[in-house]
Amino acid sequence: MQDMSVIISGFGGQGALFAGILLCHSAVFEGKHTTWFPAYGAEMRGGAVNCAVNISDKEVPSPIIDKADAVIALNDASQEKFESKVKPGGFMIVNSSLCHLKPKRTDIKYINIPFNELAQKLTQPTFINVMALGAFIEKTKILKLESIKEVMKEMAKTVSAKKAALLPNNLESVEFGANIIKNQLVTV
Repeated sequence: MQDMSVIISGFGGQGALFAGILLCHSAVFEGKHTTWFPAYGAEMRGGAVNCAVNISDKEVPSPIIDKADAVIALNDASQEKFESKVKPGGFMIVNSSLCHLKPKRTDIKYINIPFNELAQKLTQPTFINVMALGAFIEKTKILKLESIKEVMKEMAKTVSAKKAALLPNNLESVEFGANIIKNQLVTV
């Protein structure tokens, strides 16, 4: 397996940090080494948040990512801030529902997915962060989608009943996100 580094970014409340935690727990579930490094904006609510996640078969010496293999940008501010952080040859998964900036680089790939609009196609309320994570997993194959699902099931046992009730929504969302890539519903 190759090492993988990803930055997941959005506004507070979009679930970028949860997506990173879920990714890390899933990596550990598969016996991999991982780090999670969150960063918060100065605002109390709705401010910018992001996390850097490293996944490797070897010990990860530092959680800090200078250049990432991938970025998941859930909004315009995230695309603008982290576009320069993608390694040449890397990619950005961009929530084109909220990101309307023109790409600035030609040495990376942009995967534009209208997560907000696609979320409306599901019968239950859905979560774009987990949907984006499903797309990332399907694109990279860095982990198994089943690992993410198993970790979500285990996490649901440790939270309040209200949060645990969201498990079916999360399972549906991660699968839907993976199917966006698998079924080539967008250009990859």
